[in-house]
Amino acid sequence: MAIVDCAVYVEGARAHETVSVEEAVARAKRSKGFAWVGLLRPSEEELDTVAEAFGVHALAVEDARKGHQRSKLERYGENLALVVRAAHYDETTETVGFGDIHLFVTPAAVVSIRLADEPDLSDVRVRLENEQPLLAHGPNAVLYALLDQVVDSYAPVVAGLENDIDEVEDQIFAEQVAPSVSRRIYALHREVIGFQRAVEPLGGMLEELRAIAASDEADIELRRHFRDVHDHVIRVADRIENFRSLLDNALSTHLALVAHRQTEASLAQNEQTKMISAWAAILFAPSLVGTVYGMNFAHMPELHWVYGYPLALGLMVGLSVTLFAVFKKARWI
Repeated sequence: MAIVDCAVYVEGARAHETVSVEEAVARAKRSKGFAWVGLLRPSEEELDTVAEAFGVHALAVEDARKGHQRSKLERYGENLALVVRAAHYDETTETVGFGDIHLFVTPAAVVSIRLADEPDLSDVRVRLENEQPLLAHGPNAVLYALLDQVVDSYAPVVAGLENDIDEVEDQIFAEQVAPSVSRRIYALHREVIGFQRAVEPLGGMLEELRAIAASDEADIELRRHFRDVHDHVIRVADRIENFRSLLDNALSTHLALVAHRQTEASLAQNEQTKMISAWAAILFAPSLVGTVYGMNFAHMPELHWVYGYPLALGLMVGLSVTLFAVFKKARWI
């Protein structure tokens, strides 16, 4: 079985090392402690073994088989089944990745199932083993520490997304805007939405866990810890909502700036077209006069008139000056 770690804890201390789920269950019953089993990508047969040993509901096991579930909390009597989505930010590709974690919590056991390499939950076990008074609260203390680790994994993602959005805003207002800016905004928007789907359900889940802990006066310290995690989730959710607003505004601004630049380019092109047309008309007028008098006709009175040549030149200059004045007044040139 893909067991990462498996042990039995009694009064907050690691009492027994175990190598199998069956042994962990047996030792937990004998010592009146609880078993904590960590699995990584278990097979269907291994999931069935865990379900049988710890009495996990079939529907919860089915969710673990499918993977890619939304974060949620299900209650089956005294047992809890949770699905949480951890997140990590890849600095190389500047993308957000997600990994499902399934948690089965019974009065005498905690089973954590990771379907992705990140986050590494071994640090949670080390932390709790160094805080025996907290671990003495039993499986709920492990549940708190695991959720705390998942929520802490969101901080680098928030920082990475914030940096990406800042870069996009700089690109939007650059003089030369790359065509890929729109695609990057859409990609960031999808990542933020995926991040929101992972974080948003945690608020309701933690409220329910606080209510469960409130039923036992001895768990007042756990209620405080769950409240602290809940506060972190609320802050992350607020940042995500802010990111969505920023990206919506960035996309609107980008489209407006692109339209404005296209309009400016079109206006500049129109001005150039006007100028070319005006000069073409100015040059066409004397060409027309010269073309008429360049015809090789026998009967053209002006050809034998002493003032014919000066008149033709004057006509050419007069037409050119008149057209120039007209176009200048119309601001075509």
